[in-house]
Amino acid sequence: MEGGTMLISDRGNPAHLDMAKMLQSKNVRQYFVLGGDGTHKGAMQTFDCTMEIDHECAVVGVPKTIDNDVPMIDQTFGFDTACTEATKAVNSAYVEAKGNANCIGLVKLMGRHCGFIAMNAALAARDVDICLIPEMNIDLEKVLKHVEHLMRTKGHCVMVVAEGCGDTLIQSSGEKDAGGNKILADVGPWLKDTITARFKTLGLPLTIKYIDPTYMIRSVAANSYDSTYCSVLGQMAVHGAMAGYSGIT
Repeated sequence: MEGGTMLISDRGNPAHLDMAKMLQSKNVRQYFVLGGDGTHKGAMQTFDCTMEIDHECAVVGVPKTIDNDVPMIDQTFGFDTACTEATKAVNSAYVEAKGNANCIGLVKLMGRHCGFIAMNAALAARDVDICLIPEMNIDLEKVLKHVEHLMRTKGHCVMVVAEGCGDTLIQSSGEKDAGGNKILADVGPWLKDTITARFKTLGLPLTIKYIDPTYMIRSVAANSYDSTYCSVLGQMAVHGAMAGYSGIT
């Protein structure tokens, strides 16, 4: 099986009443929605619309976000696979940093509002010197000084930064995508340029190997844990719908 989705992902927002009427016209009696906060909010609005037009349809949500920031459950499906793949990217950054003179291996990982993937991959890789996540109150000057210290003493450094730092370390434009999510500034290249500029000012030699494995991480096939977990979630969702529940997750 391949990673990704068979039904295509889209951040658009069709009118929920139109969606409810479509379900009614097709005589759809069970409607399953996979996603995070925005997706579930939309599913509930669609559920309300099915009630308004008196269409009996079980609307059931399955919590999903690769970032693992859904508080109602311990872990979202896909997270374990993402961490496994992210760790490979971090290990590659270590090999590059260690194998080149005066080199920093810099990896940007997914995590819009949380650093679960970055933190878990950093812990699993065991060779990360600095891990920056959006939950932290980051002092950039201290980070730069520590990078300088590492390069002077070790000659190499491995850094991991979560994409959500594109709204904490630097300010995003405030623009939003079609789904209403804030478009984050790209913190990876920005951090690379910032570190490069600092070392140029100091007159110190430096090479940065930058890795952004975002699409590789989220497009791979599920590992055995996530595959089993998805089966359980899918079965429970169907059981709930068959039992007559609606507007649930």
